[in-house]
Amino acid sequence: MRIFYFLLLLLSLVLLSACEELFEYHPNQIILSEDERNLTARNLARLQNQQPGDTLYLLVMGDTQRFYDAASAFVDKANTFPYIDFVIHQGDISDFGMSQEFRWVHDIMDKLKWPYLTVVGNHDLLANGRKVYQQMYGDFNYSFDYGHTRFVFIDTNGLEHNYNGHVPDIDWLSQQLQHQDGDSWQQAIAVSHIPPYDNDFDMALERAFHNTLKESERVQLSLHGHIHNFRADFRYDEDLLYLATSTVQEREFTYLKVWKEGYSYKRVAY
Repeated sequence: MRIFYFLLLLLSLVLLSACEELFEYHPNQIILSEDERNLTARNLARLQNQQPGDTLYLLVMGDTQRFYDAASAFVDKANTFPYIDFVIHQGDISDFGMSQEFRWVHDIMDKLKWPYLTVVGNHDLLANGRKVYQQMYGDFNYSFDYGHTRFVFIDTNGLEHNYNGHVPDIDWLSQQLQHQDGDSWQQAIAVSHIPPYDNDFDMALERAFHNTLKESERVQLSLHGHIHNFRADFRYDEDLLYLATSTVQEREFTYLKVWKEGYSYKRVAY
């Protein structure tokens, strides 16, 4: 009997020592492995090793949240394309802002042949999601140049910031769109989760957001998610298209081609 209790105690100690790897003690606890951190920087480094052509080929996917099977099916479909420069995830990676949700989605996205980049969604800011996103991906606002195009990813989740008048950060956006002599990029594409016409966007900044994009004279296209439906319209004028991609639950995504001073898009079902 003593041997039995000794073996039971030994087994308990082994299981307890493994708990840190196997379990989360609290849903808001952040447990990330080293290869799950700084993913934006890692994927941008992959982009730097690619040679962009005259036409860029992008896949734009909508909210994943708890739609793991649909997200996995998206990856399977995306990997059938002969070449894609990179994939854009339009935010709401998670549903409740828990680190395990982010990890599950990354486990799926990590199977892509192509680099993927994300913009923060309103659900990603729930609970401890702000810290998870920053540790796992990086800054809420960032930009990069790829070939002839600058991509500006910006947090537009006004409601989650209590409509504080600073989200989206219009001054930062304006600075990213200032073209300097000698810059390699000739045009820009804005990427954010919430479109400016949605109620979760800070309405006090709606016109400022649009005017900043338009007055740069470099932006023809603004990409969004959030509304869980596909929508493409010239909301404010005929110069700037606001293009929203459906949630993956709808089993569709946007296939986007971008060239100098032009673009085309196509809804793809899977």
